[in-house]
Amino acid sequence: MTSHRDPNPNTAAMPVRGTATGTECLARVARYLESYPDERHTLASLGALVGLSASRLQRRFKAAFGVSPRAYQDGLRMARLRASLKAGEGVTDAIFGAGYGSVSRVYGEATRSLGMAPRRYREGGRGETVHYACRMTALGPLLMAATARGVCFAQFGDTETELRQRLAAEFPAARIEPAGADATPELDDWVAALDAHLSASAPCPQLPLDLRGTAFQVQVWQCLQGIREGEVISYSELARRLGRPRAVRAAASACAANRISVLVPCHRVLRGDGGLGGYRWGLERKRALLAAEGRGC
Repeated sequence: MTSHRDPNPNTAAMPVRGTATGTECLARVARYLESYPDERHTLASLGALVGLSASRLQRRFKAAFGVSPRAYQDGLRMARLRASLKAGEGVTDAIFGAGYGSVSRVYGEATRSLGMAPRRYREGGRGETVHYACRMTALGPLLMAATARGVCFAQFGDTETELRQRLAAEFPAARIEPAGADATPELDDWVAALDAHLSASAPCPQLPLDLRGTAFQVQVWQCLQGIREGEVISYSELARRLGRPRAVRAAASACAANRISVLVPCHRVLRGDGGLGGYRWGLERKRALLAAEGRGC
């Protein structure tokens, strides 16, 4: 790879001093890649920004971020591609806008990273019908939605209106309808079964799921389903179970992106020090779920 842009003089001029600035210099390289994700960079040119040799930069960057500088840049391009596709931009324009040099080159990489073909990802549920049902539970309003393949959304909120808005944002091009006797009659039974689990300590229902995300996210969510009720693990342990022990931050981000609460039990993952960590539906709900499961051990 050859660099097509001279290093930012302000960045390059910053000296590397001591251990603290050793970490800062890696962050500086990451910020530089974020500023120029569509440029081609060599390890030597990136190392020159912070006074490191190519081999030392590669080793230290991977130790800090879990991936090489090149893989980090690939992730930035893929994030730009995902955002453009989700915003409705045409597939070809999105591919070139994200910094890929050709349409054919991106398809294998994009399918691995998106978990689906770029066009399908962009369509946001186009041509599909998503049915939903809402119910008050011990943890507040719960809205569950399903496609023909299974549950695609199960989230807590403050009001049904708020939850319907969230569902529409997740599937902007889909036809969204309430569950009824003529369409997906089982959905009412599914949400009732999940409510019985939350409110009356009934077993957690085993329901078909329609997992949608990047290939890595889907891998994380499937791994989460293997955590037994009453068991908790750390984000580090989750990364190890995925076979990617350095991808702790990425695994935590995938947990945060989970849109199917309880059925994909991201609440069973804690910080390494035993702290609750994050939970997109509120720490009080996470604490309550863990307490209920602890009582059942």
